[in-house]
Amino acid sequence: MSKPENKKLLSDFLRYVSFGVAAMVAMSCYILADTFFVARGMGADGLAALNFALPVYYFMHGAGLMAGMGGSTVYSLATARGDAAAARSAFTHSLVAGAVVVAVLLPTGIFLSPWLAGLLGASGTELPMTETYIRVLLLFSPAFVLNNILTCFVRNDGAPRLAMASLIAGSLTNIVLDYVFIFPCGMGMLGAVVATGLSPVIGVAVNCTHFLRGKSGFRAAAIKPDVRILGRICALGVPSFVEQFSSAVVILVFNFVILGTDGKEGVAAYGIVANISLVVTAVFTGVAQGVQPLVSRARGENDAVACRKLLAYSLTFALAFAVAIYILLAVFAEPVSGVFNSGNDPALTRTAAGGMRVYFAAVPFAGVNVVACTYLTATERALPAQVVSLFRGLVVIVPAALLFSHFFGITGAWLSYPVTEAVVAFVAVCVLFVHKKVR
Repeated sequence: MSKPENKKLLSDFLRYVSFGVAAMVAMSCYILADTFFVARGMGADGLAALNFALPVYYFMHGAGLMAGMGGSTVYSLATARGDAAAARSAFTHSLVAGAVVVAVLLPTGIFLSPWLAGLLGASGTELPMTETYIRVLLLFSPAFVLNNILTCFVRNDGAPRLAMASLIAGSLTNIVLDYVFIFPCGMGMLGAVVATGLSPVIGVAVNCTHFLRGKSGFRAAAIKPDVRILGRICALGVPSFVEQFSSAVVILVFNFVILGTDGKEGVAAYGIVANISLVVTAVFTGVAQGVQPLVSRARGENDAVACRKLLAYSLTFALAFAVAIYILLAVFAEPVSGVFNSGNDPALTRTAAGGMRVYFAAVPFAGVNVVACTYLTATERALPAQVVSLFRGLVVIVPAALLFSHFFGITGAWLSYPVTEAVVAFVAVCVLFVHKKVR
């Protein structure tokens, strides 16, 4: 690869990744804004209720990403290979996959939200707030799923700036409406979740301008769904789903473990840590989703050198950010925890700050894992990507959390996360080494 080509590749990487990171950080602010305003308006009970409901958000977001990332990867690969028919059908099949997801989520929200709230650990004063959040969140599932699909396709269609703008617009809407609905309107938890639910509606509206500009390479078409294409989209999208699902599993397991070792106050402290983790992980997801169109294009063109360079750029960026953010959180753990502690409870701040310093030792390893999964997906290694994702989301974290908390209490619970990410990072590096050649 010549110097001009290297320079162009790095320039494209920085452009796509910067837009991807900005977009995903903005999207993570859906929940972070809720955390801040819920903590100020409803105290520790509201914070605990929000944390009980978070796994549902992660599951819904992951299901939307499965349809979007899987379909847009197929679209990019087909476009790079000059397969116009496959490129045209990818978007329609992603919409079909998204419709199936919504067909499951909507009835769940309408009929099963009380049961789901109890299953996730909510009880007492937190139960009705958790139930409200889950029901209304799932009623907005069509907007969340469609926004994820459109954002992925718009980014893969050469418009990463517009994809970023759609998510930032939605996030800003969420922040403003959170304040208006919770405080002036006095709507409580209902106001928080309605604000969150309206955010992807704004995102969809912004993304749809891609069609109006006449630059779109994809459109919905009246075709008969092909089970094989749907299967391929789901296979390539599963790692994105598992990445989000793993966050849901981590929160669910930690809620039960910490509830048993440190009570409701411990769950509230974990709510602070988990929501900050949402933003940190969003940066890694932004790097991965930003570079994915470039890797898929290089894969479609059989450019092994470009694929390896993009992987190196991504890992370097993720690791540099991880080191910087851990230092900041370790030094300023108490002030950061205090921002979400409306009752100025010193025990809550102390628990959250101590957990933060242990929990976020995972960030360098998490960065490697997120980048590795998306890279493997973008180069059509669906099975190894799924293996890495499953190790991270289920195989290691659940027994680690249960075992460590049994012997070391809440400190063990915090510690299980960095240990899990470190073990999975070792597996991910081995998988990348085995699959380093583009065939």
